Amino acid sequence: MLNSINSTRIGKMVRLAILIAILLLMAFTPLGYIRFGGLEITFLTVPVIIGAIILGPVEGAILGGVFGLTSFFQCFGMSPFGATLLSINPVLTFIVCFFPRTLMGLCCGLIFKGLSVIDKTKIVSFGAASLSGALLNTVFFMTSLVVCFYHTEYIQSIVTALGAANPLHFVVLFVGLQGLVEAVVCFLVGTAVSKALHRFLPVNPSHA
Repeated sequence: MLNSINSTRIGKMVRLAILIAILLLMAFTPLGYIRFGGLEITFLTVPVIIGAIILGPVEGAILGGVFGLTSFFQCFGMSPFGATLLSINPVLTFIVCFFPRTLMGLCCGLIFKGLSVIDKTKIVSFGAASLSGALLNTVFFMTSLVVCFYHTEYIQSIVTALGAANPLHFVVLFVGLQGLVEAVVCFLVGTAVSKALHRFLPVNPSHA
């Protein structure tokens, strides 16, 4: 029994390490971002979502934290938008980059765990958790951005350029195509990959 528990723990640690490695690879290669003009579309939510579903909420939070740290690192010259926020307030920039992604990973895992209790086939659970990851990432990030930076001159210049009447209008206009693309990719890839892994890999009984 003890050997079985240790084997399960080691297996989860190995899978977590693999997903962290994938996150780091994507973060620092063109695989993780599409940038054109002022638009930045990220696909780093995908491995976070997969980990949250397959491994659990805690591991989802860890993966989200890694995603957040790489996002903060992008602010040092790799992301023009992030670099501008960093120049305004480094502490608030770290908060905006790190905590929304960590919370997203945690919530995605909790959503899957909660839905799978009543959804025995888990068909709905995979899709709902995958889609929620993208949506929560956008909601948490934009909420923290508005709270921390909305009244700065930089964000107000974007608000004016977009013609936004209020913070909510700004969020809708700012996210636009970016949020749609991320949601579609996360839903399709996250659902397909997590479902396949859930079927073929041993799963912790407490998380099945």
